[in-house]
Amino acid sequence: MIKRTEAWNSRSAVSRWAHVLERTGLALTGASCGLFVAAHVGRADIELIGSAVTVLAMMFYGAAGFYLGIDLPPAPPDHRMHFLSRHGLGSAADTVELLSAAGTFLAAVAAFISVLSIVLDETANAGTALVIAFAWFIGATLQIAAGIAARTRKDTSTTS
Repeated sequence: MIKRTEAWNSRSAVSRWAHVLERTGLALTGASCGLFVAAHVGRADIELIGSAVTVLAMMFYGAAGFYLGIDLPPAPPDHRMHFLSRHGLGSAADTVELLSAAGTFLAAVAAFISVLSIVLDETANAGTALVIAFAWFIGATLQIAAGIAARTRKDTSTTS
């Protein structure tokens, strides 16, 4: 993803539409991941997860995760140097990017395993299916948390 630093208002109409299209694609990808995990878990005959409401909830949660957690806004310039930098581990912005990356990885791996199981027509084991669903849920939650953290951080350059 390209990190954009200019304000939304200063972008061209084509650039804004491209961004909306990109974010919609990310949301659809997240919804697909949620659908695949729900389908895999549903094959394990777990009644709670077999309902249409649960499948839709997983799709919306996955869409929110990919929409918020992948295309993060950049940190303000002097915000990058305040957290953990004295230990060489990185900044708060780096930590948010790590949360996003870990969440994307977990959600994608869970979806990949789910699709693989469905395509190979394997019988889903209830315990394994729940572990996959839990990994997907943690991944989507990390994405949402990273997206919210990146969008609510304070711009310290304007308060100095």
